[in-house]
Amino acid sequence: MPRALSLADRAEYLALRGMIAALGAVPWERATRTGARLAALGYRPLGIRRRTVERQIAACFPDLGAEDVRRIARASYEHLGRVTVETALLGKIGREGALSLVAHVEGWDAVERALALGRGLILVSGHLGNWELGGAYLAARGVPMDVVVRWMGNRLFDGYLSRTRARLGMTVVRDRDAVRRVPRSLRANRAVAFLTDQGVRRLASTYVPFFGRPAKTPRGPAVFALRWSVPVVFGAMMRRSDGRYDFHFEEIPVESTGDREADVDRVVALYALALERWVRRAPEQYFWQHRRWKRQPANTPPELRDPV
Repeated sequence: MPRALSLADRAEYLALRGMIAALGAVPWERATRTGARLAALGYRPLGIRRRTVERQIAACFPDLGAEDVRRIARASYEHLGRVTVETALLGKIGREGALSLVAHVEGWDAVERALALGRGLILVSGHLGNWELGGAYLAARGVPMDVVVRWMGNRLFDGYLSRTRARLGMTVVRDRDAVRRVPRSLRANRAVAFLTDQGVRRLASTYVPFFGRPAKTPRGPAVFALRWSVPVVFGAMMRRSDGRYDFHFEEIPVESTGDREADVDRVVALYALALERWVRRAPEQYFWQHRRWKRQPANTPPELRDPV
């Protein structure tokens, strides 16, 4: 459950709603450009998590020079600002708007094949590109959608985002309710979406390589897939230079050998690897502000420990 509301939470939420009202009154591209400019201030001069971002990028791309690391880091702040504005305005543009933001879809047949089996679909992704638009687009295409999410720190904003998701056709499932709710959704042949690149305390996880370093990664999607024989599809909603998006899908092989623990670990490693491939293609579109390797096994070698 989220923490109790504070005065700061209320002030933050009022400021956010004011920003949404202001940006909603201007053309879409101008609004997202404003978001990028404001977020860039977080990189410089404010330096919010700048050390975390730069060190993680440098560790994942050791061949880059310092200037390229700084360029990707700044671009990641700008991208996050655009995504934040787009997410805040999704409720305003609605389902048709979500559809119009996607220029090209690759691998849609993977989604159709999975749902045709009648056992539901597990969708996995990470904090890359525009993950919220990904869910909105799927719902707008008529895919019955559940999204498994954590409570946000500010429950006023959490409520706003949950209402937006509902208006766009998504059903919100809290991560602590997933064990009870997800099997029921799969039996109803619904798609259930997970973001799999943040390890959380008290959430079943396993350590798999992400850019060569052991990263705590949720194992729930793999467990559900193996237990209920449900297909898994990875999705990446990637921004184009023109401000629209391409949506890419790829199947994640799910194979049961009889060794459930090993099978789960293998599926988790595969969807972590899929995310890594897409981050390598567009590192400026990844959420480097999160400490991905904060939690690691105690026996992790020094050279593979959290770079922050």
